[in-house]
Amino acid sequence: MSNSPDLMLRSSYYYDLPQQLIAQTPAEKRDMSRLLVLDRKTGEVTHRHFHDITDYLRAGDCLVINDTKVIPSRLFAKNPDHAGEVEVVLLSRSKDGGDRWECLVRPGKKAVVGDRLVFSDELSATVVGIGDEGVRIMDFGYSGNFMEILDRIGMMPLPPYITEKLDDKNRYQTVYAKYEGSAAAPTAGLHFTPELLKTLEKNGVIIARVCLHVGLGTFRPVKAAEITEHHMHSEFCMISRETADIINETKRAGGRIVCVGTTSCRTLESLADENGYFHEASAWTDIFIYPGYKFKAMDALITNFHLPESTLVMLVSAFADREKILNAYNIAVQERYRFFSFGDAMLIS
Repeated sequence: MSNSPDLMLRSSYYYDLPQQLIAQTPAEKRDMSRLLVLDRKTGEVTHRHFHDITDYLRAGDCLVINDTKVIPSRLFAKNPDHAGEVEVVLLSRSKDGGDRWECLVRPGKKAVVGDRLVFSDELSATVVGIGDEGVRIMDFGYSGNFMEILDRIGMMPLPPYITEKLDDKNRYQTVYAKYEGSAAAPTAGLHFTPELLKTLEKNGVIIARVCLHVGLGTFRPVKAAEITEHHMHSEFCMISRETADIINETKRAGGRIVCVGTTSCRTLESLADENGYFHEASAWTDIFIYPGYKFKAMDALITNFHLPESTLVMLVSAFADREKILNAYNIAVQERYRFFSFGDAMLIS
């Protein structure tokens, strides 16, 4: 009888993480964070710093970055019918476009259908529906430019495990962030500096941009005991013709496709054709990658350390084998690496 773990069980992706290893603040300098390098064939682990990534990426490789921009989407409102504040986090704009958003609201009892929430003299919203798991559908009304108002009154939607105040909101933004729309940062990209990117380009690494607007669904906990029963929330992603051409040419020339972050990975795996090639495209994706998945496009992955039993631990376990991943995570714990959004990085190649 086999003693191997059931890869379809959520509990197979648990590891023990001391609370004090959850990074509360960014590294002093982005590329000075630590880098654990995992050889996914042998399981060998090497300890470096992030700026040493130049030793592992070679001429002809294509580095795929996600240039989404986090919006300061955490807001506080008054409901004229209730005392106290209501906290609202904008998750994603409705697929219909316009000024309708899916939002997290706390406390939910102060935001029932028909309620009007007032954020400022310029901004208010009406609850028009309630979706899965209590997500509020809200129509926003405003005077002026919506994104400029958010920039003035909104806060960065840091994950709940970060309890310290962020002094500089740009540190929860990649240096190449461009297209506004994310409710969370693509955190693997936080380690890059403009100088490091220039060095990689000078070394012959080609940089290609995709965009996936990160919703909090990416980080939603898996509650089902059987992971196949978990459903991902949809996130909008796109790839330009220029990026499609760059990736296709890299593949034809024998270069590697190196994704920065699980969001870049999920974008490529969602939009690749069956042969792993690309065309200009955009789509809503709810792709859930777990062991057994056959990767079509990605050859290496730069990523952070993810929460136990999360969909992201399952994704990296699909790429590098669950036992090798959990062994690397346990080594990272022993070596006192910093975990999660502001934590250290990992290269899986």
